[in-house]
Amino acid sequence: MTTDLLDRSRSALVIIDVQEKLFPHVHEWDRMLARIDLLVFAAKLMGIPVLLTEQYPRGLGNTIQEIRQALPEIQPLTKMDFSCVPAPGFAERLSSTHRDQIVLAGIEAHVCVAQTALDLASRGGNVIIVADAVSSRRPLDAQIALRRLEQSGLTLSTAEAVVFEWLRRAGTEEFKAIQPRLKQLQ
Repeated sequence: MTTDLLDRSRSALVIIDVQEKLFPHVHEWDRMLARIDLLVFAAKLMGIPVLLTEQYPRGLGNTIQEIRQALPEIQPLTKMDFSCVPAPGFAERLSSTHRDQIVLAGIEAHVCVAQTALDLASRGGNVIIVADAVSSRRPLDAQIALRRLEQSGLTLSTAEAVVFEWLRRAGTEEFKAIQPRLKQLQ
């Protein structure tokens, strides 16, 4: 569990398995996508590294177009394990960011997100799950997963809270650039 504020110089954002064939079936997909969009925009603006993963893309499709367009320079890591941690290249890519605050978003909350969060935490990672930027096909699965993660000592936050911690102050050019997206959140 982290008690520190998030710091842009210590944070990395991991977007887990937001893929074409599964995404339309998750609960409140539009809410989740708006929050992921906010996180991606803020991360790019502030130079925060972003990692993308895809679970068995041959079966579940690739990362959705909205995210691929926002992050054209990032090659998603393909995985078969539900947790991202054993995926070839994941640990190395995350380690190469030299960041110790790992911010997680994506699907499904009770499978790939939860297993990744628990795996990272068991290895000493400082993990923050963005509760409104994760989802599952069934709401109860996501609710129970978030409860379990919190009871396991992991930190839950929201996309807006994460972005405001990364910003730290109003009135900056970054704040002005992000403000329209914050106003769009429902």
